[in-house]
Amino acid sequence: MFAAWIGYLLDGFDFVLITLVLTEIAAGFHLSTATAASLISGAFITRWLGGAVLGAMGDRYGRRTAMVTSTLLYSLGTFACGFAWDYTSLFVARLVIGLGMAGEYSAGVTYVLESWPVRWRNRASGFIISGYSGGTVLAAELYKWVVPHWGWRWMFWIGVLPVLVALWMRRSLPEAGDWQRQIGTTGAEEERPHPFRPLFTGRIRPWINTALAAVASVALFCVFTPVGAGAVPGLSVVAAVCLVAFAVQLGGRRGWLLYVALMATVFCAFLYSWPVQALLPTYLKTDLGYAPGQVTDVMFAAGFGTMAGCWLAGFTGDRFGTRRAYGGTLLASLAFVFPVFAVQDSLPALGVLVFGLLALGQGVSGILPKYLAGHFPTATRAASLGFVYNVGALGGAVAPVLGAHLADGMSLGRALAVLTFVLTLVVVILVGGNVPQRLARLVDRQAPEDHLVPEAGEAGALPMGPASAPHLHPQPQPPSAPSPAPASGEVPPDSA
Repeated sequence: MFAAWIGYLLDGFDFVLITLVLTEIAAGFHLSTATAASLISGAFITRWLGGAVLGAMGDRYGRRTAMVTSTLLYSLGTFACGFAWDYTSLFVARLVIGLGMAGEYSAGVTYVLESWPVRWRNRASGFIISGYSGGTVLAAELYKWVVPHWGWRWMFWIGVLPVLVALWMRRSLPEAGDWQRQIGTTGAEEERPHPFRPLFTGRIRPWINTALAAVASVALFCVFTPVGAGAVPGLSVVAAVCLVAFAVQLGGRRGWLLYVALMATVFCAFLYSWPVQALLPTYLKTDLGYAPGQVTDVMFAAGFGTMAGCWLAGFTGDRFGTRRAYGGTLLASLAFVFPVFAVQDSLPALGVLVFGLLALGQGVSGILPKYLAGHFPTATRAASLGFVYNVGALGGAVAPVLGAHLADGMSLGRALAVLTFVLTLVVVILVGGNVPQRLARLVDRQAPEDHLVPEAGEAGALPMGPASAPHLHPQPQPPSAPSPAPASGEVPPDSA
């Protein structure tokens, strides 16, 4: 847990640097607000590819290997940002960060979820995602000291430090429990999972899918850069069609609708959350005229609010069930949306409101990995989770640009409030109403509710490998043994 949490903390540190120094970069490179915001979007363009490829690596070669690789990618990409000489070079470095960040999510969360006991897996999910918030707090603190004295480039050069953590993880960590028991003990290489096999069967399909990947990447690049000016709607449709085509193939006849529904759910989740995450520093500096120290204070409240919310979501998820906790927490967050952007003259009041909004609205993302991972079996979990999450994460690329464009017709604060409120309601309906699972059962009536909750008597949920825990192997049960988990997949703490 500590290794994965540290990895995700440094991931968050590296990723949010661009949001803190966006105004300085825009001034140095003479960029408009919308063009500068596309630098935030750059890391999302390659996430779908990084999530799928590094996820497949995790399924085939182990969660630890994929986690170390992803850490190296995003830290080296961040280091390269410090040497950028113009918009294009900085954008390319952001693409590398996106590859690594996607792999960190799919490998890190599966590593932890497959190592913790079933009854604690929501809080395990919340704990690891809280590391990202810790990274934002750390970045905000360094911003206050580093940028005024040495400039924005030093923020990115500091971001190379995760390389040391990757080397430590490679030498010290064991493999994830579930993966090691079900797959790691398989000796033959050909018996290991190959999540991308459906994409490369036959003679023609590999060429078609290679072309689809190239077209999707080029279309997304054009959408989020000035290159595609005037053709964004058409290019967006092209990219969406290519990515849905991959989802249909990876999901197969029984799972394709589940993949598409989860992609749409995550997309909406990013649309409601990322306008605030990405543009809050810009709003504080432009609309409210806050100094760097005041921005740091508010970002502290936001970061600690999200971190506390992740912990809260983990405990409530284990107590009331993942979907109930997710929907209920998001509904409560709506009470904070408009008040946050109504406060202008009181820094303490703004800090309290931002803490509440981020704790409930963003902190609930702590159990999103548990919600998503439960839809997929161990053999393909990392690749499937990495793909659907990071395709949906394109909502995070759309969000800051959409917020910036909406701000052309209204204040930035009002634009952020409207986007957050409306899209939060949509996600409440999708997750609280179990829409993806209901759609999945239209084509597969036998689809399990939660793959992370094994049937009674299975040892797959326990955190140790079979060789190190012989007393945990399932034993014959007397007639009074507990009955299997209910169909809802939500196991109360006293019976998990």
